[in-house]
Amino acid sequence: MHHKNIRLITKKQLKRQYPNWKRLNKKTKKEIARKVLAEVTAEYDFNQDIQASREELLGIEQQIPTEGIIKLDEMTQFIDMVNSSRVIKFSSYNRSPIYIKDEELRFVDELLDDGIINRLLAYDGYSPVMREIFPNNLFRAELLKAIKYPEISYRKFCSEEYLGLGRKQNRVFVGLSLSKKTMIDHTRLSKFRSCLSFVQQINLLVYILHYFYKSGLLGDCVVHGIDSTELANDCKVPLASLDINGKKIRIYNDIDCDCGARRNKRDKSVYVIGYRLHALTVIDAKTGHSFPLVSLLAPANHHDSHFLPFLVKLAQAMGIDIKLITADEAYHDKDVSLFRDTRVLLTTPPQAKVLVPENVDRESGAVFLDGTCNIPMQYVACEARTHEYRCGAATGECHRSSICTQSRFIPVDHGFFQQIPYGTRSIKQAHDIRKNCERPFNLLKNQTGLETIRVRSQYATMARCTMSSIAVLLIKMAGTRRKKTTVRPQQACILADAA
Repeated sequence: MHHKNIRLITKKQLKRQYPNWKRLNKKTKKEIARKVLAEVTAEYDFNQDIQASREELLGIEQQIPTEGIIKLDEMTQFIDMVNSSRVIKFSSYNRSPIYIKDEELRFVDELLDDGIINRLLAYDGYSPVMREIFPNNLFRAELLKAIKYPEISYRKFCSEEYLGLGRKQNRVFVGLSLSKKTMIDHTRLSKFRSCLSFVQQINLLVYILHYFYKSGLLGDCVVHGIDSTELANDCKVPLASLDINGKKIRIYNDIDCDCGARRNKRDKSVYVIGYRLHALTVIDAKTGHSFPLVSLLAPANHHDSHFLPFLVKLAQAMGIDIKLITADEAYHDKDVSLFRDTRVLLTTPPQAKVLVPENVDRESGAVFLDGTCNIPMQYVACEARTHEYRCGAATGECHRSSICTQSRFIPVDHGFFQQIPYGTRSIKQAHDIRKNCERPFNLLKNQTGLETIRVRSQYATMARCTMSSIAVLLIKMAGTRRKKTTVRPQQACILADAA
């Protein structure tokens, strides 16, 4: 952990001493990075206790739940409060059919309430007097780019070609005047992303989720999943690097990013420089359709398992009801702290390195009392990190019932006997449906342009990820891109069985 602490101290010093870091040329950055890293390492005491919080070491200290987050069940009250406090009642005249011909944009335009968005994005000292550009205009511009122009740069998007007077549909959607040459400069849009607080980002997401849960896209049986994906940036070579006790410390042009292992991909390097996006998704257990809910963005060098509790607690702070999470082997609840702190159950495929206890069927997960017993035992409960099983024989079925213990206790492990045993009904379906967690990443990267990162900081990248998640949910709710598919057989309700 000391190498992470050294990098954290170096990062803090660079940000504090060089607030104009982005404006420096590469040669100057190299000299500064090497000098600061060497000084921090020389003065570092390896015998000291690390004082930094876990969130700081993981690089997500700005993405933890704080006061001000509006929960899903409170959003309706907030919307009603904003509407009732308006002094002027605006006309019900609908501008969309006149200028916004695109069905998808028209749906989004009618769904969004500019007054509520401005209230969610208001900051201390905010005043709407004498403004030409409001927060809702910038938010709408971000959505317009993510939904319709994900492949182009922000500089090109903020030009006459896309927001000029000739583009009436785009200007009306964003909220720009059709009689004035008011434009949104790309630097202003960049500043908007960088200045969005994490609470504001989450509240915008909750606002959209408020409508998403009412849209009918989800059935009455859902399961949640967690997965991650790489977001590479253009920092190819570190400005400074140092080997400490076999651990590499690297400082890049983007101070917050780092180098980590990439998932197996034939056409790409085994390493990625940038970030990993850890996303909580919701999956309809009957249809298999999955949707992104909320994400955390962290440097690429950290193991996935560190982010599971932070992501769950953030979702609960938003008012998302979670009972069961399905994930891959990278996410685990070793000490059962996740269940203890959040009451959320986690299930992952059994780890191959964990030995299967004796007298347990490897294929079905059935438990037997001993080597002479051929009647599967019945699962009772899990308490104090121990699974209890009772004899499953009917009266008179087993001739040994009077001389055996008729009970067996198996400790919780990371193989067949996690918090939910592998032999539990429908748990295999929960593992199979986990693969659907990858679909939202394809939507985020391909539909909203998140594949190519065009921003240069972790905070602005996180804001971009939030906008992309909102855009995906709006696209799904609009339903204009939905393909006609054959009806799939309904899957069993995993959530009910697991509970």
